[in-house]
Amino acid sequence: MEQISVFDMFKIGIGPSSSHTMGPWKACLRMLDSIEQKLDEVTAITVHLYGSLAKTGKGHGTGRAIMLGLSGEDPAKISADRADKIVVQTREQKQLMLSGRRAFPFDPGTCILYHFDKQLPFHSNAMEFEVTFADGTKQNEVYYSIGGGFVVKENEEPDTNAVKLRYNIENASDLLDHCKQEGMSVWEVVLKNEICWKPEAQIREGLLTIWQAMQDCIYRGCHKTGKLPGGLDVQRRAYDLDEMLMKGASYNTLEEWKEQIRKGENTFRRTMNWVSCFALAVNEENASFGRVVTSPTNGAAGVIPAVLMYYNIFCRNEGNDDIIKFLLTAGEIGSIFKKGATISAAMGGCQAEIGVASAMAAGALCERFGGKPKQVLMAAEIAMEHHLGLTCDPIGGLVQVPCIERNTMGAMKAITACNIALYSDPATAKLSLDDVVKTMWETAQDMSHKYKETSEAGLASRIPVNLPEC
Repeated sequence: MEQISVFDMFKIGIGPSSSHTMGPWKACLRMLDSIEQKLDEVTAITVHLYGSLAKTGKGHGTGRAIMLGLSGEDPAKISADRADKIVVQTREQKQLMLSGRRAFPFDPGTCILYHFDKQLPFHSNAMEFEVTFADGTKQNEVYYSIGGGFVVKENEEPDTNAVKLRYNIENASDLLDHCKQEGMSVWEVVLKNEICWKPEAQIREGLLTIWQAMQDCIYRGCHKTGKLPGGLDVQRRAYDLDEMLMKGASYNTLEEWKEQIRKGENTFRRTMNWVSCFALAVNEENASFGRVVTSPTNGAAGVIPAVLMYYNIFCRNEGNDDIIKFLLTAGEIGSIFKKGATISAAMGGCQAEIGVASAMAAGALCERFGGKPKQVLMAAEIAMEHHLGLTCDPIGGLVQVPCIERNTMGAMKAITACNIALYSDPATAKLSLDDVVKTMWETAQDMSHKYKETSEAGLASRIPVNLPEC
């Protein structure tokens, strides 16, 4: 059984794509680890990109990720400004600090090759490192970015040192059984498993760090103007929406800003406008190579923060305890989709990203509103049911149109799905979450590759563009 922690589903990193940015970045770090003993003997590195990584890699900033990864930078710690500086220097000087240790010749124009007409069989997001050493020998390693920042190496042996979890959860039925047998809520079951990896105090601290990163991202996105990079000239909108809703209110910090939002009129329209604003802010930051939380992917990074901020500001809640319980519940729902289907748009279309994020948010919100485990899973099922078949067709390969707006839709659907589940009897439901997970995977397999993050069809074909590399 694949073991997935909540911290695998929520990871702090740099935008714009978990599969095309964070995945290749992590693959670079893993490759550097594998040649650590011979690092000083390396004379050349060529990176080959295949499938979706090649077709939309330029718009998704894959080249940037490779430069930063080969430089040995940590995606969870590096600032966006430092990342930009390294990329600019590498392009101008045609060299980088390999693994942060030594100056190394690297021309992105000739060392990163995009093979648009070739795809490797295991996964559409494939990359191969061709490393040359001083004695003329070569070492080739193939990695696959399988969505959400997860990376696997070709022919990699399973981890035999896996932690023994208290509760085995392969699907939603397993989770429900454990809740029933132990008389626990979803978040309690998940916490018991997380404690097998690390102490509870560290879990709490880690999840609150994730929440702080989400809030900071929303706040930054609401206070930046201008156009997004990449050549489409997409205008930021969260700033204008924030200005309209704040009506000149004064504040200096994130917490003061949140308090001013709470003081405003409590109307349905205003609240929903704020939810949209939160989601837009995150994904505008993501599209501009800002710091976001993969939740469960970068392309869908705005859904869960928007719904959680909605709950934190507009609903009765218990502060940090609520945040922790929300994220534990959401993380487990996301892991069920990863185990039973995919969270990679290159494998399943946007249903695998926005759809999964919406299901995670819906279930977690339902649990915080007092939903029983069956209602929690029902909320997740309803949210995904109405994302089935959603394609991934980004214009120009950029995570901008329609990706940014789709996060607002995913957040709205999550809130609606939660409310429906809370006032429904799960015993009368015709479909289970496991039914929907299986259907999503079947739909993904039937979907044409043109609609799986290749920018070859759908909305991407409506606006022919030849954009520069991000």
